[in-house]
Amino acid sequence: MTDVIKVRELTKTFGKVRALDGLDLAVRPGEVHGFLGPNGAGKSTTIRILLGLIRATSGRVELFGADPWRGAAGLHQRLAYVAGDVALWPGLTGGQCLDVIGTTYGGVDLKRREQLIERFELDPTKRIRDYSKGNRQKVALVAALSAQAELLVLDEPTSGLDPLMEQAFQQCVRERRAAGVTVLLSSHILGEVEALADRVSIVRRGRTVTTGSLADLRRHTRTAVHAVTGAQPEGLAHATGVADCVSERVDQQTDTRFTIDADHLDAAIGLLHTARIHTLTVTPPSLDALFLRNYADTADAGEKLAGAAQ
Repeated sequence: MTDVIKVRELTKTFGKVRALDGLDLAVRPGEVHGFLGPNGAGKSTTIRILLGLIRATSGRVELFGADPWRGAAGLHQRLAYVAGDVALWPGLTGGQCLDVIGTTYGGVDLKRREQLIERFELDPTKRIRDYSKGNRQKVALVAALSAQAELLVLDEPTSGLDPLMEQAFQQCVRERRAAGVTVLLSSHILGEVEALADRVSIVRRGRTVTTGSLADLRRHTRTAVHAVTGAQPEGLAHATGVADCVSERVDQQTDTRFTIDADHLDAAIGLLHTARIHTLTVTPPSLDALFLRNYADTADAGEKLAGAAQ
């Protein structure tokens, strides 16, 4: 199975600034791939290289097996792109912009476009100058999602959308994936990526620090457990993989909270069963936790976390 996107040891410098420093990225056919990192991590630079807008300094970049710098015109017939800050023609109506953008794609499903206009509650008769940021974003989304494209490159695609429209967007992405379309999704909304992505890549200072499915990544991050038992769980606090264990006796029951490595969860649950479980809540690590784990081990972690929240 040939990857739709294949990037190896990618570097890009702007004068003395090294925006990409050996980044790796592989996106498989038919998957939604989350592309995560704070501002300045190199996500947008990578996307611009993939689109053939700028040239890499070094490294290997392939899009559908071709060099995007040399073959941008042909490759753009097979993909659709949505930026986080959409620039459109202020004197045109939304419908006219859809027509113009549609000519840059390899084809447009006009029936699907009409359905998307309704789903995103977009008025195509209004001029762009009268649109809010969210409505300009809707134009770009409708154009891309109605394109007969094999790949969607989405860079902060829901910027400016309200929660209801974000839900509509997520459903549309699921439908395109079900139709076999590949999606590269760069977003600072971690919940959005968690809801959609089959795999994620987290980048830091121009390099990929981890890649995998959420299930794979969660195996390396601790799970939170909250249990109410009839008796004190004997030996739990010192069991292999258990940390931060706190137990207190409340109304003839024991309330216990702890975190644990996923590989040792079964043994810990066994100890809880021995103590007679009344209630049990097991919370796997969220994508937020997976993301922050890769930014919390340096002296300037506070700066990185602030950037991730933007």
